[in-house]
Amino acid sequence: MGSVKEYFSSLGTGIASLVKGLTVTGKEFVTPKITECYPENRDQGVAAERFRAELHFVYNEDGTHRCICCSACERACPNGTIRIEPKMVTTATGAKKKKLAKYFYDLGSCTFCQLCVTNCPTQAIAFDNDFEQAVFSRGKLVKQLNNRPEPAEPEPTAEEIAAAKAAEEERQRKIAAAKAAKAAKDAAAAKEGDKE
Repeated sequence: MGSVKEYFSSLGTGIASLVKGLTVTGKEFVTPKITECYPENRDQGVAAERFRAELHFVYNEDGTHRCICCSACERACPNGTIRIEPKMVTTATGAKKKKLAKYFYDLGSCTFCQLCVTNCPTQAIAFDNDFEQAVFSRGKLVKQLNNRPEPAEPEPTAEEIAAAKAAEEERQRKIAAAKAAKAAKDAAAAKEGDKE
């Protein structure tokens, strides 16, 4: 007789469990849905403000970027995601200056750690929220960030030209003084050698 009692007891427990589960399921049928209908709601969907999706350059009002080609971001990146190609240019005053030729960023190997952004001394790069980066080949994930044409260098003022000319004359004077001092030292050393 005990087995019949156990049978109906377990049957009652099973039915109670089934009713409890169907109650939860029934509630989900009538509650409003919060599922994102992506990509249909692409225009209304906004990523969180702290979300990091892709690195981009920060440009000034005049269209120039802030990158000074110091390579701090390249050294800080743990994956080698950033590659900088500098170039040396001669300014109108005659001084040599290191400028950015190409700035490559590999989105496919980026871990979005933001070490490059925090190490940039001029805040020239930042992450944006554009998360739609699906492509058919990994090669398309390597992006050149400085893709805008750079405006021409401003012409130096008369004061800047005069200052550069004075600095060059001072440099030439120091070189001549150093050569004269070395010649005098060599001559003194030669006299000491002749005495011995």
